[in-house]
Amino acid sequence: MALSRKKKIIIAASAVVVLALIVIISVVASRKDEPEVTTVKLDVRPELRSTVTASGEVRPVQYIKLTSEVPGRILEIFVNAGDQVKKGQALVRVDPTQLQSSQEAQFAATQASISDVQNSRIAVASAQQGLAVSEASVTTARQQVIAQQTAVDRAQIDLNTADRELKRATELIEKGVSSRFDYDAARDRYDQAKVALDTARANLESQRLAVKEAVERANQQRVAVKESQTSVKSSEARASQQQAFLRGQSSQREKATQYSPLNGVVADIPTRVGEYAVAGLSTTSLMTIADMSTINIEVNVDETEIANVEVGEQAKVKVDALGDKEINAVVTLKNPLAVAKSDTTGGLNNRVNVQEAKEFKVTLELKDLNDDERGKLRPGMSSTATITTKTKNNVIAVPLQAIVEKLPPAPSPGPAIASSAPTPVGEKPKDQKGVYILDKNNKVKFVEVVTGITGESDIEITSGLQAGAEVITGPSRVLKTLKEGASVKRQSKASLANANAGGGS
Repeated sequence: MALSRKKKIIIAASAVVVLALIVIISVVASRKDEPEVTTVKLDVRPELRSTVTASGEVRPVQYIKLTSEVPGRILEIFVNAGDQVKKGQALVRVDPTQLQSSQEAQFAATQASISDVQNSRIAVASAQQGLAVSEASVTTARQQVIAQQTAVDRAQIDLNTADRELKRATELIEKGVSSRFDYDAARDRYDQAKVALDTARANLESQRLAVKEAVERANQQRVAVKESQTSVKSSEARASQQQAFLRGQSSQREKATQYSPLNGVVADIPTRVGEYAVAGLSTTSLMTIADMSTINIEVNVDETEIANVEVGEQAKVKVDALGDKEINAVVTLKNPLAVAKSDTTGGLNNRVNVQEAKEFKVTLELKDLNDDERGKLRPGMSSTATITTKTKNNVIAVPLQAIVEKLPPAPSPGPAIASSAPTPVGEKPKDQKGVYILDKNNKVKFVEVVTGITGESDIEITSGLQAGAEVITGPSRVLKTLKEGASVKRQSKASLANANAGGGS
């Protein structure tokens, strides 16, 4: 049955409509298959900094913990926690009554010992005078011995003369030449000379005994002088000891009032007026003074980043109490011993043997602080330090999220081509690190790159890319599914704003 012209027109129109729908559907489907991506065009960066960020707290250069050096009840505390103090400023006063009594008693004992020294010195002077008199007596007695010896010698001569005259008179009287009177006179002279010699000898012996006695008295006096001198030395030693005790008591008396040893801030006052301060092994802590002349920041750097930190590197520090104000700082110390993140007590065993993540203490010194900032800082305030570990100029960098790591392509069948760096047998091939770039035809191309230092949100590209390349940066869900040569389209501003508003990846 032949179709009418009207039906033929309807069929033809229907076919055209169907073809149009097929074209439209295929175009729409093809567009839906093209993922939307965000891109960034690479430029040469004037500067890229690699940083390490760590948190910590404000630390003064040193803490001075004042403890009670003398026992007593606390009468006055002259400052409050947080006050700025100057070196030599009075801080705490302990009741000095007992200390003053001890000082006065020691002063009296010292005066008595000084009097003993003076008396001993007088005794030495007296003994030395007695020794001088005794030595003079010895000299006089010895001179008398010499005189008596001379008298003995003279008497001996006289006796010898009288003896010769007596012998001559005896001979003359026997010859009848001399009279009996002459003989008796000679005999008397002889007897007298003999008596005189005996007397002189007796006097000499007596004088020698007197010399011995004088020498013994002088020796005794010398012993007395030595004993007096020894007594003086003992008295002086006792006096020196008592004076030392007095200085100690005076020092203890002065320590009843504690003075600040440095310029700083009062960090803590654990005691109160009326409490009894104990000195000794369990001494009472009065207060803690923080030396704020140099203010440090102590931060904890993770073990994965500590190798990048070196002494002398510059940093920026933010202290919570100062808001967004950034303070210049420099790294002054990197502790070589790790600390477990859960370690609150310290100690070598706790630091080394704990099987958990470790941190390292790093100390930074704040620089260029003005008086207002210095006055607001207090020990223990929370802070964050951003340490610049490396700086490079005129570099090409891409956002960190643009870096993709994927398995290398499987080797194609056919003759093997020698590789410059073959993978050892039994080892898993290393992932390729690279980025996806967009060519002029909106086609994806994977480019392997070599990276350098890492900044806060970007990473340096040392080889593989040139300035002007358009790099795909996201979304991350798209980057994971991209394939070499795939068609994509740039994400429109409207869809990008919707993705950001919706918390897109």
